[in-house]
Amino acid sequence: MPPRIAIIGAGPSGLAALKVLRQAGLTDTVAFEQGDRVGGNWAYSSAMGHSSVFETTHIISSKRLSEYSDFPMPAEYPDYPSHRQLLAYFEAYARHFDLHPAIRFRTQVTRAIPISSGGWELTFGDGTIEPFDHLLVASGHHWDPRMPEYPGHFTGTMIHSHAFKSADAFRAQRVLVIGGGNSACDIAVETSRVSAHTGLSTRRGYYIVPKFMFGLPTDVLNARMLWLPRAIRSRIHRLGWRLETGGMARYGLPEPEHGILDAHPTVNSELLYFLRHGKAHPYPDVARFEGKSVHFADGRVEPFDAVIAATGFRITFPFLDRSLVDFSEGAVELYLRVFHPSLRQLYFIGLVQPQGCIWPLAEAQAQVVAATILGRVRQPTNLPERAREEAGRIGRRYTASARHTVEVEYHEYLRELQRFARTAFDRFRPAT
Repeated sequence: MPPRIAIIGAGPSGLAALKVLRQAGLTDTVAFEQGDRVGGNWAYSSAMGHSSVFETTHIISSKRLSEYSDFPMPAEYPDYPSHRQLLAYFEAYARHFDLHPAIRFRTQVTRAIPISSGGWELTFGDGTIEPFDHLLVASGHHWDPRMPEYPGHFTGTMIHSHAFKSADAFRAQRVLVIGGGNSACDIAVETSRVSAHTGLSTRRGYYIVPKFMFGLPTDVLNARMLWLPRAIRSRIHRLGWRLETGGMARYGLPEPEHGILDAHPTVNSELLYFLRHGKAHPYPDVARFEGKSVHFADGRVEPFDAVIAATGFRITFPFLDRSLVDFSEGAVELYLRVFHPSLRQLYFIGLVQPQGCIWPLAEAQAQVVAATILGRVRQPTNLPERAREEAGRIGRRYTASARHTVEVEYHEYLRELQRFARTAFDRFRPAT
């Protein structure tokens, strides 16, 4: 009998895993989705809930490098599709590969515990319990907000970016957005369109990278330069970025102190325009709150009606006991970002923050898992040591921050997966 396999989540990563495993002949595979449709965070709703996208969200990696390997996006899609187009794409993917019969919607996994004889026991929201031989966690890591802590108390509206749905709620208000990543910059642009004043508070320098350079999507341009050594490519990218933007000081923002490939990129073509046109305003780090007044590190004190903290997410899995898995702080020790060092029937899909798109990587991760379950490849015998080494390498390469504990470079990481289980890859995306 084929092994019984559970997948938690039917977002883009879970869908890829379900499709890959079933195509590999692992037909007793089921995905559990607490929502009522596929798409995960890309299933936009104006109501508070699981979705992290807001009304005007577009993807920040290009269509060309965000497709599944055997299911291209429609030719009429723009270079950077909207969340509605992406949701339609995921729904079409599920229909094309007939995945819906293998998905249990409106089903929450409340607990997953390892069975002493092997496998996993899953408990569901209705109290039922089922055993499985293998467990793939594809529930995402953009759902448990990490709120900043500052002295004092802010008496205006304060939310995390996870709760931001539309700029309309902030019309004619003074808004402060905290953060310098993609969500922070996108939200600052959107609120700037309707607010009385929008500020962007950053505590360090970021490379704000345009979506297009030399007429190409930025990630496509990078892909065409992969033949160069990383150090040389980094210098060329930084030179091109400086020629394009003039550097961050021109916009009142701090200059980044790290290499351009040493942190997750902030991809935004509008923020710098809004800053130079006086629609958005740069601020340093927050020092403390006092009522509706915000005290900044440079001594300025200004009133704000709302604060939006785009300060990232904790990596948590409420259905897994923290004695088994706890990635909420510190390094994430997983071999190939997939294999747990001691729980051999547990696999993580999509738990990466790539300099590129997650979904094609999730597809490749699932191929590695399928090859492992089928016995075509074996996990290393020194799995704990390999997982620690990999986490250490990531820690040394990227800027020290919580968001970089699962950072990977798209093309390099894809090649790692391919090397590990080359026989599992009947087809894969070319590097250029």
